[in-house]
Amino acid sequence: MSRTDKKPVTGIRHNKRNTANQPLRIFHGRMYFALQALAGAAWWLGIITVERLRDATLGGLDPLLVSAIGIPLFVVGSALAALNLRWAVWAAAAWTTLVAVSMVIYATVTTEAGLGAVLMLAAAVGSLIAGTLVLFGRIPSDSLLIGPFSYRSSHTRVRSQLLVRTTIQLVVLWGVFLVALPAVINSFEERWNLSVKFPILVIVAGFALLAVASVLGVWSARSIANFGSGTPLPSAMAHHLVERGPYAFVRNPMAIAGIAQGAAIGLFIGSWMVIAYAIVGSLLWNWLIRPHEEADLRERFGTEFDDYAQRVSCWIPRFSAVDSADDISAGDTDADDTGDDGISPDETSAAESGAANNSERDSADRGR
Repeated sequence: MSRTDKKPVTGIRHNKRNTANQPLRIFHGRMYFALQALAGAAWWLGIITVERLRDATLGGLDPLLVSAIGIPLFVVGSALAALNLRWAVWAAAAWTTLVAVSMVIYATVTTEAGLGAVLMLAAAVGSLIAGTLVLFGRIPSDSLLIGPFSYRSSHTRVRSQLLVRTTIQLVVLWGVFLVALPAVINSFEERWNLSVKFPILVIVAGFALLAVASVLGVWSARSIANFGSGTPLPSAMAHHLVERGPYAFVRNPMAIAGIAQGAAIGLFIGSWMVIAYAIVGSLLWNWLIRPHEEADLRERFGTEFDDYAQRVSCWIPRFSAVDSADDISAGDTDADDTGDDGISPDETSAAESGAANNSERDSADRGR
């Protein structure tokens, strides 16, 4: 049985573990609402006593009018949600989301209360996640794994096609997550008067980090194509477990590259909100998506992946584990790959050797 034919052996165990963790997740959601209630009470106290905080978070809005609605629905509602009252969870999450959208519109139109918009956006995301945990005991992140993000092996193993597809995927993903979204976030940051001037050395460091992280990203993507006969996109995953190239040192080099690239873009353009976007995005990916990815790898590769996971760290590189210098030099010769004509490098080499031997025998016969 080939590695791609291995039957799932850990899916049931993974589901049981999710069910067993539900009480803990519900507790985490309730604790978030408790902390949000305390933070909301402290914020309203600051609004009353600190004028600069009031101007930065409310702008020209009337504090008394806002507090008359906000304190019962945000502070008290969050406190009741922490007590596991389901209707309070719905009320607190819905109100926080509504206020966040309203603050974004207000700050964008008036250029005031930008900090309030950012804080309420963070509170809305937290409330939605915590509310889902309290109500359902889990985040249905598996519903995100659809279309191009659903896990399945690549339909082709031809290296030239894989490398072309990998290049296209990198261009699209980098264009969306490293150009378009940071540009939008930075425009909001400037519109809300939240920009901070970065020193020139920080900008230079951001450019250098972007270059290094991009090289790591390309190296990781090529390793998937060369050694795994797949692409970075989940819907065209590798047929073989990739343990070479940067994957010899750390299990998620592409994720590390993406996080570093996002932070580097923020440093380079002088946007602290883009840096925050990279950090929050990495945390959400690690929490919501990575468990599904590793569960899929365990189902497809079984103990092979378990051994690899024990040997190689998820996030911290271990450079003493394997020397991949040979992987770099042999990148185009050792891959499970076929050329454009469908003939593998090994088959070509065998044919050439056979032809050379036949030629030598013919020469010997003529000499006799």
